[in-house]
Amino acid sequence: QVQLVESGGGAVQAGGSLRLSCAASRSISSIEVMGWYRQAPGKERTPVAMIDNRGDARYGNFVKGRFTISRDDAKNTLELQMNSLNPEDTGSYYCASCRGSLTLRQCDDWGQGTQVTVSS
Repeated sequence: QVQLVESGGGAVQAGGSLRLSCAASRSISSIEVMGWYRQAPGKERTPVAMIDNRGDARYGNFVKGRFTISRDDAKNTLELQMNSLNPEDTGSYYCASCRGSLTLRQCDDWGQGTQVTVSS
């Protein structure tokens, strides 16, 4: 089990950028996949970006090259650089620790979330 704490959310205007961070309570080097999910009001939680412990990444179709996920196993952190934000990116963003692979995973531990609000 690992505790995850997100930070970096906030309010920005459309076209702006944010960098989300997730700090883990222990070493993440053995965690197969880490990722970011988001949930908008009234909608299901959906995957945004995943990265495995080889550094391979996978993104949701809606990302379209705007976001970059990275993990630093030495610092036990996960980050998400988000550029060209639009109002549809508004929601709570959650960090997750998962077992499996980028395409078939089970996420067991979640952070509390950080709010991202993008105004037009």
